[in-house]
Amino acid sequence: MKTALALLSLAAAAQTLDPASLLKPLSNEWPTYSGDYSAKRYSKLTQVTPANVKNLTLAWTTRITGGAGGQAPGGFRGFGGPSYPTIVGGEGTADFGGGGSTVRASPLMVDGVLYFSTPDNAWAVDARDGHIIWHYFWRTRGGTHIGNRGLGMWGKWLYMETPDNYLVCLDAATGKERWHKPIASFERQYFSTMAPIVVGNHILIGTGNDLDAPGYLQAHDPETGDVQWTTHMVPMKKGDPGLESWGTLEAARVGGGNVWIPGAYDPETKLYIFGTGNPTPSYTNPKSRDGDNLYTCSLVAINVDTGRMAWYYQLNPHDTHDWDSSETPILVDGLFKGKMRKMALHADRNGYFYVVDRTNGAHLLTSKFSDTVNWVKEINAKGQTIRDPEKDSTVGGTLVSPNNYGATNWPPAAYSPDTGLFYVPQSDTYAMYYLTETDPRGAMGLGGKDEQQLAQVGNYLTAIDYKTGRIKWRHKYPVSGGFGGTNGLLTTASGLLFGGDPSGNFLAFNAATGKILWHSRVGAVSNAPQTYLVDGKQHVLVAAGDTLFAFYLQ
Repeated sequence: MKTALALLSLAAAAQTLDPASLLKPLSNEWPTYSGDYSAKRYSKLTQVTPANVKNLTLAWTTRITGGAGGQAPGGFRGFGGPSYPTIVGGEGTADFGGGGSTVRASPLMVDGVLYFSTPDNAWAVDARDGHIIWHYFWRTRGGTHIGNRGLGMWGKWLYMETPDNYLVCLDAATGKERWHKPIASFERQYFSTMAPIVVGNHILIGTGNDLDAPGYLQAHDPETGDVQWTTHMVPMKKGDPGLESWGTLEAARVGGGNVWIPGAYDPETKLYIFGTGNPTPSYTNPKSRDGDNLYTCSLVAINVDTGRMAWYYQLNPHDTHDWDSSETPILVDGLFKGKMRKMALHADRNGYFYVVDRTNGAHLLTSKFSDTVNWVKEINAKGQTIRDPEKDSTVGGTLVSPNNYGATNWPPAAYSPDTGLFYVPQSDTYAMYYLTETDPRGAMGLGGKDEQQLAQVGNYLTAIDYKTGRIKWRHKYPVSGGFGGTNGLLTTASGLLFGGDPSGNFLAFNAATGKILWHSRVGAVSNAPQTYLVDGKQHVLVAAGDTLFAFYLQ
């Protein structure tokens, strides 16, 4: 019991997150999903360099187990078990969550403490030695437990989405629940995986849904959890902008465009910039949704104080392959065609790379980064990739690249201002798409098709010159692995690039050349790596399944 009390004392002594730190370039801490608002995943830490990275060694590992563990709310585990409190909340009755303990989240690191989550669970872990300070478990009503991207933090409070669609607020020092609020309809089969993003006094959240329902971005009050505003990504009533891009209002109102991956924030314009999901139904081409289907498969900029859309750029009009454009955009200031521009860079699931002006959404560049992509008929005057209808699902089958997973997916890309390169995990694949339901009335959500995956050509780490869209270098991993590609990336000011490969290795690359400088076999890397400074030592953190691995220089 003394050990447990000591751990609680350590947590209680932790300082709160200064909101001003979120506006600074990423350095000692990791206070939000992407590290900082720009989403570059570029750290200014330089203690680990290309010259000494070969000396990285394991600092600690921590393996986590979700669920209530048979404990009463707030009770301590003992008798040889871990000495930390498990706090139990939730609206359900089960003592075990449905999503396992795979860590896909980007842990926050604030004042020497790591905060991270899996579906239905959250933890606080000492960043120095990896011991668990507290664990929170949410008893779920059910839902889709596909993953959880992480937590948000405001002052001394943490925020987490649950698979059964609640926003939960926790005390960062103790893990005790302050309140929980519903954020989406459980009955309509929404499921929530996004890491909440804190901007000023707004907690920004989004949800997922694979059935026919509208997607939206929502802002909540950080103190009370009350809804401040809701902005739908599809037209909801007559007169709404974008309605002309749908066959009918009824189709638009169930048209998808879900917001399930965090975006980036530009403090100068107060614009939150993010990607939206695919339209529904996904695979058929019913007359009920003829048109471009705004604002699905788009980059969208929302004013965080009002919830009003400032601009949009649709990447993928009338998508028919479930290729969400949800991947986090990266905000960059730099030269483009001889002129300084404020840009948003985005590598899309559809296999193309885009650059737009982040102040107004004006198109600057479109280029293909996957050599196997074969679904595009043309690139129009707006730089939009226009699908070839012959590559839609057919009764006899259609050969399409990429497969449903896409040429890239939610694992975060990264950018280095030192090299001027955009780094993206890439997967080249082929699949046959079969139309199994010819009546649009029977093809809800993801239904109406069958996909047979045929070939994994290769998994890559690809470096793109944003000024030209050309590939600067590409590293092909020797083992292709499955059809899911690889996980996210991290860059540092010392010239390093970190990521995982399909063989279970965690690697450090020279960011300029792509040369491998170091690796450690940790198992299947399941999240994007991060770095932080504690007690004067730079740590590099990554997760593989249910285990966190922290490395540093001895």
